[in-house]
Amino acid sequence: MENKKENVLISAEEIAKKVSEVAASISNDYKDKKLYILSLLRGSFIYTADLVRKIDIPVKIGFMATSSYGDNEKSSGKVKIVQDIADNLSGFDVLVVDDIIDSGTTMKFVMEHVKKFNPSSVKSCVLLDKPERRAIDIEPDYKCFTIDDVFVVGYGLNYGDYYRNKPYIFNWE
Repeated sequence: MENKKENVLISAEEIAKKVSEVAASISNDYKDKKLYILSLLRGSFIYTADLVRKIDIPVKIGFMATSSYGDNEKSSGKVKIVQDIADNLSGFDVLVVDDIIDSGTTMKFVMEHVKKFNPSSVKSCVLLDKPERRAIDIEPDYKCFTIDDVFVVGYGLNYGDYYRNKPYIFNWE
């Protein structure tokens, strides 16, 4: 991939603008609630960091790691918990934050898993929505961008173990 030219699909500036807009909506919607952000590692860590810095209400942050991709470009369809939730979620309104929703398998699995912790509510927030790949009937409650069915990297999204550090989202031409 390194010999191919990067095709920037969403610039760092576009991402920053949209993250601020989504954060404002979340701040408004959760202003009188106990908000708990559950960031799905590793892909969402950059998005989550930028998002929570723009949310202007008190927020508790936790992490969960799942795996369904490995080093592949497509999900295996089987989700496994690599690192479970460490906090008591009872009484919190949980917002599950992920980098991308495509088949919907991981988000559906995590949202069902979170319900076992007795939160007040569970909703989803994603950087990217790829509806063409949806295999499960689920729509994100908050999203920054809807994209076509192309493999993308950057801004937390990886290829193998690399490219998460790019400040924009791209594919290769």
